[in-house]
Amino acid sequence: MTQQKITKTVATKKNIAVVGCGYWGKNLVRNFYELGVLKTICDESEVTLKGLFAKYQGIHCVRNINDVLADPSIEGVVIAAPAAKHYELAKLVLNAGKDVFVEKPLALRLEEGEELADLAKKNNRILMVGHILEYHPAVEKLRELVGSGKLGKINYICSNRLSLGKIRKEENILWSFAPHDISVILSLLNETPDRVSAQGGDYLLGGIEDVTLSSLNFPSGTKVYIYVSWLHPFKEQRLVIVGSKKMAVLDDTVKENKLVLYDHKIGWEGEAPVIAKAEGVPVAILSDEPLKRECQHFLDRMLDRKEPRTCAKNGLEVLKVLQDLQKSLDKGGTIVSNENQNKANYFVHGTALVDEGAEVGEESKVWHFSHVMKDAKVGKKCNIGQNVVISPRCTIGDNVKIQNNISVYTGVTVEDDVFLGPSMVFTNVYNPRSFIERKNEYKDTFIKCGASIGANATIVCGHTIGEYSFIGAGSVVTKDIPPYALVYGNPGKINGWVCRCGWKLPVDVNHEGGVKCKECGSEYKINDRRVEMVKKGNYASTSVRS
Repeated sequence: MTQQKITKTVATKKNIAVVGCGYWGKNLVRNFYELGVLKTICDESEVTLKGLFAKYQGIHCVRNINDVLADPSIEGVVIAAPAAKHYELAKLVLNAGKDVFVEKPLALRLEEGEELADLAKKNNRILMVGHILEYHPAVEKLRELVGSGKLGKINYICSNRLSLGKIRKEENILWSFAPHDISVILSLLNETPDRVSAQGGDYLLGGIEDVTLSSLNFPSGTKVYIYVSWLHPFKEQRLVIVGSKKMAVLDDTVKENKLVLYDHKIGWEGEAPVIAKAEGVPVAILSDEPLKRECQHFLDRMLDRKEPRTCAKNGLEVLKVLQDLQKSLDKGGTIVSNENQNKANYFVHGTALVDEGAEVGEESKVWHFSHVMKDAKVGKKCNIGQNVVISPRCTIGDNVKIQNNISVYTGVTVEDDVFLGPSMVFTNVYNPRSFIERKNEYKDTFIKCGASIGANATIVCGHTIGEYSFIGAGSVVTKDIPPYALVYGNPGKINGWVCRCGWKLPVDVNHEGGVKCKECGSEYKINDRRVEMVKKGNYASTSVRS
């Protein structure tokens, strides 16, 4: 099932050169030519150049990359040469001050890939890696289904990429075929494996595997199996995802119904499993050619200078997995473990996202579908519930509990031991308009140590919620709240005082003098609506500050 094809025109013409115009490069030549941006093709074979020149008249043909580098009108270079040359050619292009789209893999050694990434950053150049399946409409739909939880917890993924040819001499089947599957799986699961292993066989050329079977274990418990071969009697490109709710199958060899969902059910009669099979339901996807989308994406990033979807970081993640699988392959299938390297001192669920540049403290937990954004800071022993967003430059203290469905916006600071109840709301602008940007008008909000905010309460921006205060469920806070205050209503009003242990003190709001908590024995002095602890009682929480 497909949706109507979407086309896009190039806003501003960018001159592109394609280096390496063989088996795959000719497809890149066709797409960039059709997009109206191809100026030059470069290949060592004169026969190849003559054939392409006859087909695409008007393009410039050269046999030496130095001719490409010397042309100041060429702004972007696409590298489709053999994988062994990717590092060398990409480095030349980046040093020449041009943007680079390099076919997978980024390089054949992780150190080389890291050098290219650093060079692109230093020279302020776009570096994009050709992981074409990331631009496949069916994969984009799969990413949406996995991210929304419609498939449930992902139990395992199985990917088969099989054919009879094209057989390579420069690289084995693992490095030739498997990067496609690895890049897709890493993006779907949004995590990297902590243990991998691979076995294979070389039947045509000694030392170059024609078949490999790889196994990847992920911290979330998901297992992945990747079977690739160029020595197979038929072509198969099939990705199977088995979730706790539904199963999905992407078959890229069929013209229609490439993506199908299966709602099979497994019940139990006593100790025997009973399977109830369901008919597959095709999922509507766009009919756009993935390679055309990928080429357009490169042109878009050249224009807006934003990070490509398959950026250098993405390429390095794939390269790291490939390198570990190769280590296992060389050792006869020995497990290569990255548990010590990848094991963070905090937990992030497989559906959650912690951006690079965010900080999460020891023993904290980030649960389903939550997002800790770049430059946000989360302290130690925090519990971030489901569907929580912590925005850039927000600071969360230690031992904070953020319940489900909360957005902590830029401008909010949460100190230690704070409790934020389910679906409570922060704001950061007084008078928002969707058509007026007011990022420079954000108001700071401070939630002080030990405060609790009840479910569905709203904290209007620009105010301070005092230490150990208690905001009742559904309240709307429109002013500063003093320490130990019990607030509820709309608008929220002070209706008494609470102890650090969370129980209401046995006095009215206008009480003056001493008071003792009946629950824990803590003693307070109240003067002019200012509450001060004078003696700590016997409450259980050792994290409460004195």
